[in-house]
Amino acid sequence: MKPCIAAVLSAALALLAMFAAPASAVGVEDLLPVDQAYRLEAKAVSRERVEFTWTIAPGYYLYRHRFAVISADAAFTADPLQLPDGAKHHDQFFGDVETYRHSVTAVLTGATASNAAAVTFKVKYQGCADVGVCYPPQTRTITVAMPPAAGGGANQNADTQFGVAPPPATGGTILGDALPLPEDEAFKFEAIANSSSDLLVRFTPAPGYYLYRDKTRFRLTSGNGVVLGAPRWPAGQQHHDEHFGDVVVYFKLVEIPLPVQRTNTAAQTIALEATFQGCQDNGLCYPPMTRSVDVDLPAGNGVVGAMEIATNTSSGVAISIAPTSIGLLVALLWALFGGLILNLMPCVLPVLSFKALALAEGGESRDRARAHALWYTAGVLASFAAIGMLVLGLRGAGAALGWGFQLQQPAVVGTLSLLMFAIGLSLSGVVHFGAGMAGVGQQLASKSGPAGDFFTGVLAVVVASPCTAPFMGAALGYAFTAPAGLALLVFLALGFGLALPFLLIGFVPALASRLPRPGAWMDTLKTWLAFPMYLTAVWLAWVFGKQRGIDALALLLVGLLLLTIGLWWFERQRYAEGAIKKALAWIFLALALATLVGALRLPNSDKAAISAEGSVPYSAAKLAELRAAGRPVFVDMTADWCITCKVNEKAVLNTEAFRKLLADTNAVYMIGDWTNQDPEISALLDQYHSPGVPLYVVFPANGGPGVKLPQLLSERIVRDALQAAK
Repeated sequence: MKPCIAAVLSAALALLAMFAAPASAVGVEDLLPVDQAYRLEAKAVSRERVEFTWTIAPGYYLYRHRFAVISADAAFTADPLQLPDGAKHHDQFFGDVETYRHSVTAVLTGATASNAAAVTFKVKYQGCADVGVCYPPQTRTITVAMPPAAGGGANQNADTQFGVAPPPATGGTILGDALPLPEDEAFKFEAIANSSSDLLVRFTPAPGYYLYRDKTRFRLTSGNGVVLGAPRWPAGQQHHDEHFGDVVVYFKLVEIPLPVQRTNTAAQTIALEATFQGCQDNGLCYPPMTRSVDVDLPAGNGVVGAMEIATNTSSGVAISIAPTSIGLLVALLWALFGGLILNLMPCVLPVLSFKALALAEGGESRDRARAHALWYTAGVLASFAAIGMLVLGLRGAGAALGWGFQLQQPAVVGTLSLLMFAIGLSLSGVVHFGAGMAGVGQQLASKSGPAGDFFTGVLAVVVASPCTAPFMGAALGYAFTAPAGLALLVFLALGFGLALPFLLIGFVPALASRLPRPGAWMDTLKTWLAFPMYLTAVWLAWVFGKQRGIDALALLLVGLLLLTIGLWWFERQRYAEGAIKKALAWIFLALALATLVGALRLPNSDKAAISAEGSVPYSAAKLAELRAAGRPVFVDMTADWCITCKVNEKAVLNTEAFRKLLADTNAVYMIGDWTNQDPEISALLDQYHSPGVPLYVVFPANGGPGVKLPQLLSERIVRDALQAAK
C-alpha cells in the first residue's frame, strides 16, 4: 500500500480535532483540492536561509510533527527544520500534538554550494479538515532560486531573483485532488437472513475505494435471545500500511456469512449494526462509519446453533464440542456441577480450610450445624448474585467483563493479599481476633458465628474467581447471553454447587457424624491450615507485581511486614492499660494500608506480557495477517491470575511436544495477556462467548471459522485440533 493510504489513522484523529478546533467552514461535499487547502510557497531569504510558507484555508489545519524538508540534490547542507509553536492538542493516537491554522512558516538554515544557482527540496506535510476527513501525507518537490554568491552576477536561471524556480519535469505528484463521494455512495451496506441461523452481510465499495477488514465490527442493537457468532470473512487483499502495518482490505463487493446463536427460535426482526472504515485509493480516508439495518429472521426448528463441532477428517474423531447456546435447565445443571467441582480447585481450598476447621470442632447441636451451613451458603449466594448483577450491568453498558474480572484490578489483588496474610497470622497464633476489634474476628474466623460463616462464603467466591471447572464454561457462556433474570439463576446455581458440600454436612446427620471428634489435634491442624493462606498471599502478591511492576511489589511486601508488626503488637497489648500503646498497633496497620495505596499510585512500569518460546503477542491485525497468509493459528487467551491457564501451560502448552507440533503443522502460537483489562482481547472473548480466560481457539489454514477448544486441555485435544487446522 502506498504511504498515503495510512491516513486512515488521521481520519480517526480528526474526529477528536472536530471538538477542539473552531467551527467547521466546510462540508464533505465542499472539500478543496489539497493544494488549495494548503498553498505552499518557498523563498530564499539568503543563501543560508530558506522559508517555506503554507497558507491554510479556513476549516483546515496542519500537524506540526508531520513536517519535513530535505535537500533533494545535495546542493544545500541543512540544519534542523525550525517551526513555531502550534496550538496544543491531545490526540488519542499521536498523544500530545500541535497544529497550525491560517498560516505557518518553516525555516531551513544551512549552506548552499558555491556553484548552485537553485536548490531542489522535498517537502512533506499532512493536514485534515474539520469535518473529520484527512488528506494523505503529501510530498512536494520544488526548486528554489538562490541569491547569487558574493561577487557573482544576477541569477538569470530563475523566474524571480529570490523565489520558486519552475519545478522539474519529475516534480511531485499532487495526491488526493479527486473529491470524495458521500459515505453512503462510497460504501454500501446490506444484510439479509440466509436461514434461521445465518445472516449474509454485503459491503460494496465504489470503484477506487476500499474497506478495512480489521476495522469492521458487528453487533445487534435489538433481538430477543439472539447472539452473533464470529463473521466468516473471505480472503481479502494484503496491503502494507504506514501506521497499521500489514492489513487486509477489500476493493470489490464482499459478502460475509454471519452466524447467529439463538435461545428464542420464534420469527422476529433484529437490528444489525456495523461499524467500519474505508478509504479512497490514493486519496482521502473516511472516519469510522456506523450503519444499521433491520433483518427479518425466520423461525428455527428447536434450539438453533446449539453446538460448534470440529471433526478431524482423517480419524473422524470430534476434537471440540463447545456449547454456544443451551437450554436453561441444562445450563442450571452444568452450573450446579461446575460449582461443586470448584470446591476441588487449589484457589478455593485455602478458604475452605476455615469451614473444615469449624466443622471438625463439632460438639454443637444439629440446629447449630444447620445454621453454620445456611449462613455460609447465604454468603456464597449473595456474592455470586452481586458478581452476576455487576457483570451483566456493566456489559449492558458496553463494557466487556468476564469471570474473574475483579482480579484485573490491582487494588483488589493487593487488598486480598493483605487479608489472606492476616488470616494466616491468625491461624498461626500471632493474633487472636476478638471483641477488641469490634467484631472483625467474627468476619475473619469461620467458627465465630453467623457473620463469620457469611464472610467465609464471600471470601470463598472471591478467591474462586481465578479458577474454572468443567461445565462452568458452558453455563457462564449461557449466562452472559441470556436475559438478566435467567442469567442470575445460573450464577446462583454456581453458588449453590460451591456451597453444597457444607449444606449436606449440616443437614445430613450421617455425614456430620463421620467428622472426627474434637481434641488437641485441632490446634495442630489450625497451625497447618495457615500455610495455604500464606501461599495464597504470596501468589496474589506475585500477580500484583505482574500488574504494577517490581517497585509496587516491593511496597506491597513492606505493607505485609507492617501488617505483621501491627497485629503482633496488637496481641501483645491486648490486655495492657494505656491507649497510647494500643494506638501504636493501629498506626502500623494504617501504614500497611498506606503502602498499598502508595504502590497503586506508582507509575505503571512496563509489564512484560505473558509469552512462551516461539509465540507472538495477540492482536486482531496480526491474526488477520497470519490468516490471510494461510497459516494455522493457535490463539491462547490467558492471565497471570488464571490458575486453570497455568495448569494447561505446565501440562501441555509449555512442552517440547507442543513446540514440535507447531513446527510440524506450520502453526503460529499467539498469546493474549488478559492479566489487565484489554479491550481487544475482551472483544475476542465476546466473539466466542467465553465468560473469561482461558480461551483457546484454533484457526485453520484454509480461512474457515475458528474452533473453540475446551478450557481444560490435553495433548490429544491440541494435537487433533492443529492437525485438522493444517
